[in-house]
Formats: sequence, structure tokens, C-alpha cells
Amino acid sequence: MKALIADDHPMVRDALSRTLRGVEPGIEIIEAADAPAAVSLLQQQAVSLLLVDLQMPGMDGVAGVRRLRALFPTVPLVVVSADQEPGTVRAAFAAGAAAYLPKSEPPEVLQQALRLVLAGGTYTPALVLADNGGGASGQPDLQALTPRQRDVLRGLSRGLPNKLIARELNLSEGTVKIHIAAVLRALRARNRTEAVVLARQLGFEP
Repeated sequence: MKALIADDHPMVRDALSRTLRGVEPGIEIIEAADAPAAVSLLQQQAVSLLLVDLQMPGMDGVAGVRRLRALFPTVPLVVVSADQEPGTVRAAFAAGAAAYLPKSEPPEVLQQALRLVLAGGTYTPALVLADNGGGASGQPDLQALTPRQRDVLRGLSRGLPNKLIARELNLSEGTVKIHIAAVLRALRARNRTEAVVLARQLGFEP
């Protein structure tokens, strides 16, 4: 597996390289300091993942995401940016990004998000789910979880399958599935991995 990290700050590229290797220890990483260099590398080499900064030279923000998706439509594109405006995040997804990772996120959250993308999913940061038009009904809400649902969420955080969660909590698998559905609703998450990431962002401690 090969990934391209495109960012004009060497320290950011180094941090992202270490984060990626925590997800895929054998991954090969190539780097670019601006958008033209990234395009050149992508034309020369096949990569499985592309991480880009919105503000690097030649990128032109979200327009650069749209351009990269047009040129390389099969490569999953992850935006890694200091810009946390919900409008920018939504625009990046509309342009074709598979994930949007604020640079302020801790490494463990970044790793969970990258695992989700590498598995073929997408990742939306909690700040956008919480914004969701400004209505309270769109906000991820840990407080809405019952004690049993929190127990199930702890099992999800440990990567346990439904069968083991059921065994540990002395529940049926059907009941566990019902609790997982409730967890996803409360956290505005689309899948188990996203629920775990969002819960950690909101301060949940397994």
C-alpha cells in the first residue's frame, strides 16, 4: 500500500506519516510540498490514499479538492486542514473528499478516521455533525445514552463483535443490535467506527 501526503509543512507531513504507520505499519509514504508536485507524483505512481492540505501552495482550497478528484477519481482523498469552519468541511465533501480531518485532532482520532477511510468508508468530524443547520436535534449527544448503551459503546471502542459484547453483558445479540442502533442515532454516526471516533471526541472514556 502506498499513500501520498501533500502539505507544505515538513513537521505536519512527518506527524501524518507516523499516524499512517500506526494504522498500516508497512505502508509506503511519498510526500509533496505543494499541489503541482502532488499532481506530478500521482501521475507517475499509483497510490491507495491521498492526504492533502487545503492551504498549501497551488491548492486553492476546496477548488483544489475538486480538481484532484477530477484528475484522480479512484483515489480516496482525505483533507487534513487547520480550517474547522463547518461550511468549508461540507464544501470539501461536496467536492469529493472521503474524509475531513482537523489538524487539531489527537493522533488516536486521526488513526480511527484513517482506518475508516481505508476500509472504504467516509469520516465526518463531530464539529460538522454538531453544526447540522444549528438545530439541537442534529447534535451528537452522549448524555442521551443509557448506562447499558454506554456499556455497549465501550465494547465497540474495544473492537468487539456483537457476539462478544452480548456475552460480556449477558444480553442477546438482538438486544445488542438494538443498543448499537440507539448509539448511532444519539451520536449521529453512520457506522460503528464513526460512533467510536465521535464518542472519543466528545469526551467518552471506554
